[in-house]
Amino acid sequence: MQKPSRIGFSRKLRREESDAERNLWSRLRNQQINGVKFRRQETLGNYIVDFVSFEKKLIIEVDGGQHNELAIIKRDNIRTGWLESRGFKVIRFWDNDVLKNIDGILEVIQLALNNNVSPSP
Repeated sequence: MQKPSRIGFSRKLRREESDAERNLWSRLRNQQINGVKFRRQETLGNYIVDFVSFEKKLIIEVDGGQHNELAIIKRDNIRTGWLESRGFKVIRFWDNDVLKNIDGILEVIQLALNNNVSPSP
């Protein structure tokens, strides 16, 4: 069996997005926040990020419960370090926070876009 390409895998992730990702994308798409364009499931190096604004060098990740496992935390830290070494700021939200507190999430994103990043809600 052939390994899928990153582009093909990105497309698959867009088709199979979580409820939290769909909810957040409905608020990010079409430049709804400060006129900033976001792309979803974008390939950067060996990684695929949930949402990215190349203009603002901001990456937004929506994490499910599996991101609370030690091995995945270590992998996420390596990934974040690589992305930050390329000039990106990475902010992460738990999927249940996106579903239950979208206004607070959008406020944190707004602050990040204004370069005043605060802790996640």
